[in-house]
Amino acid sequence: MDALSTRKTDLGLLREALESGTLRQVRLLVHALHPAEIADLLESLPPSERAIVWDLVNDDDEGDVLLELNDEVRSGIIDEMNAADLVAATEGMDLDDLADFVADLPEAVTQQVIRSLSDQDKERLQDVLAYPEDSAGGLMNPNTISVRPDVNLEVVLRYLRILGDIPDKTDAVFVVDRHGRYLGALYMSRLVTRDPGDTVISVMDASVYPIPCESPADEVAREFSNRDLVSAPVVDAQGRLIGQITIDDVVDVIEDQAEHAVLSMAGLDEEDDMFAPVVASARRRAVWLGVNLATAFLAAAVVGQFEDTLEQVVILAVLMPVVASMGGIAGSQTLTLMIRGLALGRVEQSNTRWLMAKETAVGLLNGLAWAVVVGLVTVAFFSTWEVGLIISAAITLNLVVAAVAGITIPLILRRLRIDPALAGSVVLTTVTDVVGFVTFLGLGALFLT
Repeated sequence: MDALSTRKTDLGLLREALESGTLRQVRLLVHALHPAEIADLLESLPPSERAIVWDLVNDDDEGDVLLELNDEVRSGIIDEMNAADLVAATEGMDLDDLADFVADLPEAVTQQVIRSLSDQDKERLQDVLAYPEDSAGGLMNPNTISVRPDVNLEVVLRYLRILGDIPDKTDAVFVVDRHGRYLGALYMSRLVTRDPGDTVISVMDASVYPIPCESPADEVAREFSNRDLVSAPVVDAQGRLIGQITIDDVVDVIEDQAEHAVLSMAGLDEEDDMFAPVVASARRRAVWLGVNLATAFLAAAVVGQFEDTLEQVVILAVLMPVVASMGGIAGSQTLTLMIRGLALGRVEQSNTRWLMAKETAVGLLNGLAWAVVVGLVTVAFFSTWEVGLIISAAITLNLVVAAVAGITIPLILRRLRIDPALAGSVVLTTVTDVVGFVTFLGLGALFLT
């Protein structure tokens, strides 16, 4: 049985147990799950059932479960927990996870958590909190293992045995000079297979480039994907080693980006609770409904300018949606490719002009091809070659404009520091509707009235 089927089974069994009131069965089901699976189930339950299940989670698992929850669900659960339980939930957390977690805690609880740390961990936590959450510095775990290049492997092995514990997902220790500047990586595989008498500098991999602490999270994800990394060193502006990022943190980034790309198209946030109260959900969605309404009125105002033409040639009103929808679909295809290209770092100033020419040519080619089809269908159904020619011209022009808009809108929005995935579709729809209506009705007014 695959993971999705297993999850559905868990959720179904859990709901059946909740409905029957057999909390012992619910407890057994919850205790058998991984913290990530518990978090997934909590996000799939209405608030009343969510509270019951949360009370049955093992105390030792509460911190791990909270870390896996999306922001809104986590905040709701945190609001119902007392300070002592919250402090207990942070015990044993990696510092990078703790940095994410304390951002949602009440100030008084945050101070208690910080006081419970050692002086070294306090300093390291403050270092992580100093960086934006969506940067390499915000993602990193400041707990790293570093060695000097002039020691031999036997010394490194003895050092690791003395430590007794190493950070999770560690596949390499990092080599630094006496000033703490990063020099390279010593992979565990080389450490245990090479001659113990070999020096670190002769075995380390100097081609493993560090990630600057200010690098955005999406660039970090690309680096891990392109270089097939399990972990990577993070350095400050002076090249000093200050932490490491591991693959589990990058998977979270990739997952968040994927959810954001899908939900932002509808004006939604990936951190929203799908079981949030009706009023809260309605308020969030009302913003983009209002924006869409404003753009719809703009398109309606354009159509209103051709009221006399529509009264004389009713067939134009029937065919208007064809022109607008063809432009909208063509534009959304280009827009989606551009947003993906920007997210992956594949679209830059150096290739934008080439992309513009290519997408314009695609729009023109598709415009001409479908103009012939739509024109023939119009003549066949409405027996008017004049309207057939007009709608053919309007579709051709609208598809070319849609392609240009699909390229330029994301670039303009990014320059304005507006998320293209969030606002791009609304702006594009407005452009293709207005251009389509103006072109079609304008040509109709010019040649048919």
